[in-house]
Amino acid sequence: MNDKILSISRRLRSTPFTRRVEAAGVKAYTVYNHMLLPTIFESVEDDYWHLCEHAQVWDVSCQRQIAVKGPDSQRLVQMMTPRDIRRAVPGQGLYAPLCAGNGGILNDPILIKISADHWWFSIADSDIKLWASGLASGYGLNVEIIEADIWPLAVQGPKAEELIVRVFGEEARDIRFFRSKMLDFRGRRMMVARSGYSKQGGFEIYLNDSDLAEPLWDELFEMGRDLNVKAGAPNLIERIESGLISYGNDITDEHNPFECGLDTYIDLDADIEALSLPTLRALVGKHANQLVGLSFDQPMEFHSSEVILGNRVIANISSQVWSPRFRKHLALAMVKRDYLASHSEVEINGQQGRITDLPFTHSATG
Repeated sequence: MNDKILSISRRLRSTPFTRRVEAAGVKAYTVYNHMLLPTIFESVEDDYWHLCEHAQVWDVSCQRQIAVKGPDSQRLVQMMTPRDIRRAVPGQGLYAPLCAGNGGILNDPILIKISADHWWFSIADSDIKLWASGLASGYGLNVEIIEADIWPLAVQGPKAEELIVRVFGEEARDIRFFRSKMLDFRGRRMMVARSGYSKQGGFEIYLNDSDLAEPLWDELFEMGRDLNVKAGAPNLIERIESGLISYGNDITDEHNPFECGLDTYIDLDADIEALSLPTLRALVGKHANQLVGLSFDQPMEFHSSEVILGNRVIANISSQVWSPRFRKHLALAMVKRDYLASHSEVEINGQQGRITDLPFTHSATG
């Protein structure tokens, strides 16, 4: 499989940063929201250690912003998520699962309130614009739904704040987690948020002028020379260690928030017009599966995603990797709750794996 080539066509969109990503020596891409997402520069492990120790610049333009504008924008957004959004303030981001009427998760975006009648879904990999447009049409809502001309660039790692301050000024230090400020870059105001798809700390820059993409990239690298800044990407090792779930990999529309540990982000008792709430209220305590971590003492080869006990599938492994920090093989798996009630381990290929909560910790991995 490793020698296969990805054929690039107009259906797979590049980004305003692609030339810089190529020049930085990208070795692998995946496809995300019909766009190219870099995945490896040196190696998965080398990129991992660098992310944990320094600062990286990620082209995450594939994290598209589905903008909902108009008098009925808040009503439409609330219909799509069972999280109560009424207290959100402009510039705030909310992790907000989007759920269908049957409770299934259709996406798990960061929802950003721009103003009272303007919201962004900073989406994971699924065509949420189509669902939003269908709901707006079916309910006759006065909204405009577009994919905004916004190109997110992430700066992640323990030295990320220092780098962002050098480029955008001291005001960036005051940005709280999941909050943002409009900051200046070469005369253009753009949103800078303290957020990102890692647990190493960092920011996301919501570039709103593609002509500034390469100047912004270049300045981050120029100002970060002594910080050992490098190009990077969301890292598989760091993601799994941190228990960050990936829509389309670890969860799909077949799963509900209770199964995925996302019930913290829904408001079952709120008096809101969320399409999924009646079903989700009826599902409390009745979900069949639970997303958990598995930890093995040695490198593993999983010949199937299914874990079978007798003639029954008791788990499905969705993501897995060897952790050089924990010296364990870690996996994310959707496991039957009745099995979890009486077992703390699972056997795969003759090897015993601990069942742990997420995220993984030193105590959880032994």
